[in-house]
Amino acid sequence: MSDSDGKKPLGLRGGGAGRPGNVKQSFSHGRTKNVVVETKRKRVVVPKPGATKTAGTGAPAKGDPSKRPAGISDAEMERRMKALQAAKHQEVEDQKRRVEEEEKRAADRERRRAEAEAKEREEREREERTRQKAEDDARKVREAEEAKTRASAVQAEPTPPAPAASPRSAPKPSTAPRKERDDRDRNKGKGRDDARRSGKLTLNQALAGGEGGRQKSMAAMKRKQERARQKAMGGSVEREKIVRDVKLPEAITVQELSNRMAERVADVVKSLMTNGIMATQNQTIDADTAELIIEEFGHNVVRVSDSDVEDVITVEEDNEKDLLPRPPVITVMGHVDHGKTSLLDAIRNAKVTAGEAGGITQHIGAYQVDQDGTKLTFLDTPGHAAFTSMRARGAQVTDIVVLVVAADDAVMPQTIEAINHAQAAKVPMIVAINKVDKPDANPDKVRTDLLQHEVIVEKMSGEVQDVEVSAISGQGLDELLESIALQSEILELKANPDRSASGAVIEAQLDVGRGPVATVLVQNGTLRQGDIFVVGEQFGKVRALINDQGDRVKEAGPSVPVEVLGLNGTPEAGDVLNVVETEAQAREIATYREKAAKDKRAAAGAATTLEQLMAKAKDDENLTEMPILVKADVQGSAEAIVQAMEKIGNEEVRVRVLHSGVGAITESDIGLAEASGAPVFGFNVRANAPARNAANQKGVEIRYYSVIYDLVDDVKQAASGLLSAEIRENFIGYAEIKEVFKVTGVGKVAGCLVTEGVARRSAGVRLLRDNVVIHEGTLKTLKRFKDEVAEVQSGQECGMAFEAYDDIRPADVIEIFEREEVERKLD
Repeated sequence: MSDSDGKKPLGLRGGGAGRPGNVKQSFSHGRTKNVVVETKRKRVVVPKPGATKTAGTGAPAKGDPSKRPAGISDAEMERRMKALQAAKHQEVEDQKRRVEEEEKRAADRERRRAEAEAKEREEREREERTRQKAEDDARKVREAEEAKTRASAVQAEPTPPAPAASPRSAPKPSTAPRKERDDRDRNKGKGRDDARRSGKLTLNQALAGGEGGRQKSMAAMKRKQERARQKAMGGSVEREKIVRDVKLPEAITVQELSNRMAERVADVVKSLMTNGIMATQNQTIDADTAELIIEEFGHNVVRVSDSDVEDVITVEEDNEKDLLPRPPVITVMGHVDHGKTSLLDAIRNAKVTAGEAGGITQHIGAYQVDQDGTKLTFLDTPGHAAFTSMRARGAQVTDIVVLVVAADDAVMPQTIEAINHAQAAKVPMIVAINKVDKPDANPDKVRTDLLQHEVIVEKMSGEVQDVEVSAISGQGLDELLESIALQSEILELKANPDRSASGAVIEAQLDVGRGPVATVLVQNGTLRQGDIFVVGEQFGKVRALINDQGDRVKEAGPSVPVEVLGLNGTPEAGDVLNVVETEAQAREIATYREKAAKDKRAAAGAATTLEQLMAKAKDDENLTEMPILVKADVQGSAEAIVQAMEKIGNEEVRVRVLHSGVGAITESDIGLAEASGAPVFGFNVRANAPARNAANQKGVEIRYYSVIYDLVDDVKQAASGLLSAEIRENFIGYAEIKEVFKVTGVGKVAGCLVTEGVARRSAGVRLLRDNVVIHEGTLKTLKRFKDEVAEVQSGQECGMAFEAYDDIRPADVIEIFEREEVERKLD
């Protein structure tokens, strides 16, 4: 279609500026339309010749106001002229820079071309010399052979005349070199022809001129010279095969196998196909198949296990000269509310107790105290029964245990547990008898009670130091610190700070702003910022180190507690941290550990045989499970809650923790809770906004707790509601059948005398014959005389008929009872 499409173009009548005109538009089917069009002529501002000249000289011209475009002031005109001048100046500068860059590029091209030509020339000269030398050697060998042949011919035929032999034998030495020269010239011409016909011109060829910018490497030149030398010496010599020791894991890809053997992938695939295995380079083959291929290629097989990746974490034996004194690690243990944290607060002059919910410690805290120039590292552990694992971890990484016992409460269950942990870890103990300032304090009772658990204090002629202290008044704190210093001197604690760091994770949490954070107690070596480490199933690079005061530090030596940032996930509390050389090693070790842990969990959860599976299903048939989700602020708290949940329940009901983790409650947690019908328990964490909205929409219950007592009690109460109610039978009366009557429409009716208690219409009944239960059911009717009654008292006669049972005889006894449901509770 054309632009006009057969229609008349729009036109204007009259040429006056600003004058209206009518345009007649034609449409299909004879329709027309008149349009009024007004045109305005655009005013073009042309600078005066004088102004242009002035601008060229650099002085801005203000111009005559009468000849300037309307609405433009002197300042505006001056600004425009300056901008025009600056633009022209910039254009000149750009043109100059472009010319300089073009000249520079031309010089570089010329230099690269000259270098390439020089290299090419040297290469040709080297090849010419090599070839000339090879020809000379070949000619000498050939001349020697001809001389030998002629000598043997002369000895065999001494009679031929000399002049006749001379013309025939003379041209022979000269014909061979001439032939070789002709062949060489012909090959040279052929090579030039091939270069001429080699194809498209590349950028390198254009820049370097003819041969291209890419040159052969020195290794290629050496190989070429070696081949020419071997060819001149009379044949190629096979290179000696290098036999390698190939490390072979349980499974390996074909590509990796070929790399380890230094063989071509195609050759390895071909060998596999010869053995009947169709595999590509990216497919995985088992160790036995790979071993066959390795032996076929003539290499040695070195079998390695997946666990060998951890061999990079070597346990170095430190030299005695490198060991330096280190601060002691003191763990404060004891029963709940015996004043452990308050005692530590008094030593540190801090207020940690005020920050804990319910006034009880629910996290492990690591602190460092400077006591007269000596550093002391303290670990504060929870005393609540649910935090057994935390106390066990504290005892494992410590040097000295301070056992805090309240003078007014004596030895309690968690005190005994702390003693057992300390004795199992073979750690020296110092007994701190706290709250001696109370009126009902009895320190001697504490010492006597400790005797029952094989803890004999010095006042009882034992070896365990004991100090009477008060966290409130500060009494005995100096004596306690002196006892700790004395004990650490006896232990002679030393470590090597100049080696790769290793330590233990005291606590781990998921911080909103900082990501996964682990509180690590460095046990050996020095942990520095930037170190690559692996801890349990996680790895990372130390992004920042934060001490117990909240300050950033560059490094942490032995016995120093620090928060480590830079992990890829939250580790388990109690995991060991090791520094490795490369991130690849750390990732490999973490991947192996994660896979091993997953396989272990799968093996533990799977039934080994069908019979065991059926038996488990039968056992769980009458078992009711209460599923829950737990999210906590730190790893240790989550672990303690899960362990407490596992202890709740009996053979009828149990609590099952579907998922436990660290950090805020997320939308995925709500989705899992909805799918399994489980409530979500948040311990010192909250649900984010999407999770709250999802919980409201899906009807998922979220409960928040800050004290572990309340959480355990609520779960116990909820689990108790799942228990089936206990049914109790209360016997309310007995009746003896005196006579049996047949009534039309009813059946047999027993004429009875209530001998004991009361007979009720709604109660259950049993029919006894010779003290044996014949039938158990309900009454169809209970009548006295001809009236239906609700109950009949003792000593009165009545008529009874059983529901759907007629086998009643005189002298039978009817037992009347009521059932009562009693609610049960978990212990």
